Amino acid sequence: MTYSVKEMFLTLQGEGVHAGRRAVFVRFAGCNLWTGREADRATAVCRFCDTDFVGTDGIGGGKFADAAALVAAVEDQWGSDRMRRFVVLTGGEPMLQIDDALVAALHDAGFMIAIESNGTIAAHPGIDWICISPKAGSEVVQRHGDELKLVWPQHGIDVDAVEQWDFAHHLVQPMDAIGMEVAHREAAVDFAMARPKWRLSLQTHKLLGLR
Repeated sequence: MTYSVKEMFLTLQGEGVHAGRRAVFVRFAGCNLWTGREADRATAVCRFCDTDFVGTDGIGGGKFADAAALVAAVEDQWGSDRMRRFVVLTGGEPMLQIDDALVAALHDAGFMIAIESNGTIAAHPGIDWICISPKAGSEVVQRHGDELKLVWPQHGIDVDAVEQWDFAHHLVQPMDAIGMEVAHREAAVDFAMARPKWRLSLQTHKLLGLR
C-alpha cells in the first residue's frame, strides 16, 4: 500500500493526556468528513477543522511506497534513541490509511502508537492509544478507547449520549475559531465546571508556538 502523508515532524504533543510528551506526528492526507477545500466547508459534516491535510507537500510529507519506507522516515524524525518512542498518527482521518503492515512495522521499530481520529472508522486493534474526537452529524462507530476529546462549543451533538461511551479520559477543548477565542474558552470552562467527568484540554502547542 502507498501511504499519502501531508506532513511529518518531531514536536511535543500539545493536547490531551500526553501533552508535553516528545512525539513524531504523522499527518495523513485526506478525510471522510471534509474534502479540505474551503469551497466545500459549508456543506461538510465537519465544518470547523483548523488543519491543512490536502496533498503531500508539507514538511516531511510525501508518498511512501510501503510501511517500511514510512517507518524509516518516522525513525529519522525521532533519532537513534529507542527510549519511549512515541508516534501520533493523525490527519485528516488516519484510519483511511492505517493497516496491519504499518502497525506491525511501527511496533517492530519500538514505537508506541497513538491515533487521533473522528471515530467514524473502527480503530485498528493494534493501536496503543486511541483518541476520538466526535463530530456532530457523523456516525461514530469507535465508542471506546483511551481519550475522548470533545471540541466545544459544538452544536448538534448529544453530550449526554457521548458521555456514556467507554473512554478512560473525557476531555473538552475550546474550538479554535478566529475572533471567538475568548468566548470558546469560557464555554469550555463552563462545560468542565458543570460536568465533573470532563477535564479541560488546551492546545498548548499553539500557545507555545510549536507545530
